[in-house]
Amino acid sequence: MKNKILFSGLLLFCLSLLYGCSTSGMFTSANMTNVQLRQANYKIIATNISGEAEAGYIIGATFPAGPLTQTLAIARVSGTGMLYKEALENLWKNYEEKYGKAEGDKLALINVRYDTDAINLILYTSAKIYIRADVIRFE
Repeated sequence: MKNKILFSGLLLFCLSLLYGCSTSGMFTSANMTNVQLRQANYKIIATNISGEAEAGYIIGATFPAGPLTQTLAIARVSGTGMLYKEALENLWKNYEEKYGKAEGDKLALINVRYDTDAINLILYTSAKIYIRADVIRFE
């Protein structure tokens, strides 16, 4: 009887640790805005601008699947876990370093491409997100 209680408590403890450390990293929405670039009211000002972000976890696994990545682990040890947000911020930072300030300009990202990478070791896993896009300016 004592072993059953100990086993049940240990199982509950392990499940509670795993429950809070699961992430898909990406918000996928059913509502999308579709902009059709039919008129010549825009100009491509930058191509192949990229950004990336990475997070590391202990005792877990990461499963990349196209633009989506899933991680299940005990605890995050590096990065914030907000990979898509960080990768987009890094993309805009890289754009501004080369082309100047983006704020206040009528810019949009087109041809957005997502790539994911994962390292799965027994005690450590990491997820890395790459975002590449072209930038247009509406005139």
